[in-house]
Amino acid sequence: MQLSEQEIIRREKLDTLRNLGINPYPANLFPVDTTSKQAKEDFSEGKQVVIAGRIMSFRIQGKASFAEIQDSEGRIQIYVNRDEICPGEDKTKYNELFKKLIDLGDFVGVEGKLFTTQVGEKSVWVSDFTLLSKTLRPLPMPKTDADGNVFDGFTDPELRYRQRYVDLVVNPQVKEVFVKRTKLYTAMRNFFNDKGYFEVETPILQSIPGGASARPFITHHNSLDIPLYMRIANELYLKRLIVGGFDGVYEFSKNFRNEGMDRTHNPEFTAMEIYVAYKDYNWMMEFTENLLEHCAIAVNGTAEATFGEHHVSFKAPYARVTMTDAIKQFTGFDITGKTEEELFEAAKGMGIAVDATMGKGKLIDEIFGEKCEGNFIQPTFITDYPKEMSPLCKEHRDNPELTERFELMVCGKEIANAYSELNDPIDQRERFEAQLKLSERGDVEAAQFIDNDFLRALEYGMPPTSGLGIGMDRLIMFLTNNPSIQEVLFFPQMRPEKKGPELTEDEKAVAELVKAAGQLALDALKTQAGLSGKKWDAAMKGLTKHGLLKVIVDGDLKTVEFKG
Repeated sequence: MQLSEQEIIRREKLDTLRNLGINPYPANLFPVDTTSKQAKEDFSEGKQVVIAGRIMSFRIQGKASFAEIQDSEGRIQIYVNRDEICPGEDKTKYNELFKKLIDLGDFVGVEGKLFTTQVGEKSVWVSDFTLLSKTLRPLPMPKTDADGNVFDGFTDPELRYRQRYVDLVVNPQVKEVFVKRTKLYTAMRNFFNDKGYFEVETPILQSIPGGASARPFITHHNSLDIPLYMRIANELYLKRLIVGGFDGVYEFSKNFRNEGMDRTHNPEFTAMEIYVAYKDYNWMMEFTENLLEHCAIAVNGTAEATFGEHHVSFKAPYARVTMTDAIKQFTGFDITGKTEEELFEAAKGMGIAVDATMGKGKLIDEIFGEKCEGNFIQPTFITDYPKEMSPLCKEHRDNPELTERFELMVCGKEIANAYSELNDPIDQRERFEAQLKLSERGDVEAAQFIDNDFLRALEYGMPPTSGLGIGMDRLIMFLTNNPSIQEVLFFPQMRPEKKGPELTEDEKAVAELVKAAGQLALDALKTQAGLSGKKWDAAMKGLTKHGLLKVIVDGDLKTVEFKG
């Protein structure tokens, strides 16, 4: 492993610490009794505190120094005086340990008293400190000028998502998204629990991937010698529990779909599904809008939210539009009573990509998705879906071609899906068989299995039930104004990391200068780099060898181009 100059220096300091008899990774508990936030909010001059965190800045001033430590709640300044922490003749703890062997990013624990500096900053006057963990890699440290402009920020999304642990340290505002995510889960749980519904857990490894139309991940159970599927949905198991006698069950489930990745889709995602006996989709619409208003207020303190250029209100009630009316409004085409051939030709005429594997449901779904979905900005219930689109949904009480289903659209995206659940086992079997035929035609999203155990459960009788599913990742995106799902997942799925060449600090500095400019005159680059002749030659030789820089000669002019 090729180490940078900073990494080499930190390892040398590690050896020095051990030679001094200092354990850089002590095992014993450090008795923290406050946080940076608590120290400031409950500030009392002279109050004794014990606090710990990362060193994030230094101002060494001879016999006394200032530093900032960052903990889970924020930052607080500390003041370290040589004679205070080294009252005897031996000043090693300050002169060697604090001034020379501690780096930015190291964890320290401090004991001392609260005081206010001459410029009014609440700080800790340190009486003793302990090194708690030595860092071997330097943190990327953004710098802010007097006007508030940030330089050298850790902003590259690829690096931020891949190294979320660094992102959270140097971009503390990122943490707020995940704090709000937890508030959302808590608010939703409280809403359900207050109504007496029961949180449950259902299998992640399933013998049949059911409850949705999606491509599953497949694995193998060695002992049983059978294939198993990562769940694409938990719906069929939750309905089994309604059959078993629960009146209301819900689950926050990790689901897995072996499909594309983009700004709104991750192969692993979280859904909440809830099923309530003796209810229908009309009741569930009112329940959903009250739930989301409650959650928005719990997360942001208001039912209003901003998403990109849109101002959205989650205050109930929400508009209701049938799918037929939505398609008619935005395309002028009435899907009522149309055959598969007529739908195919209509979609084709609208410029929508279609193929022979698509049945009526998929064709209607494509028309709605392409021509209608993006027009619904404020929360809107799209209701009464054609039967072919909803194999688990009850037939509409007034129109046998439709089902009692709704999806909730916000800013052109679906965030909730709900049914009056199909509880007729004969009808359910026929719907499964129709899905199977679509799969045999080549529709990769159609169900490829019939869950006979679920059908057996329905034959024992399931009461009238309504179910709701909410994409939790997408909902928190709307509530935190994040257009990318990667921003609301601690560790989103990433492509395999490209192993680029290990560069020295000098090589990195030169490469960044050229990268920022695209092209740069060789003389100007050398001046800006500010390296000695030997270091300059080594950096240029290394970057050229790695294929990151190309020197272009045009007469007397030499230009350097970035090729990485």
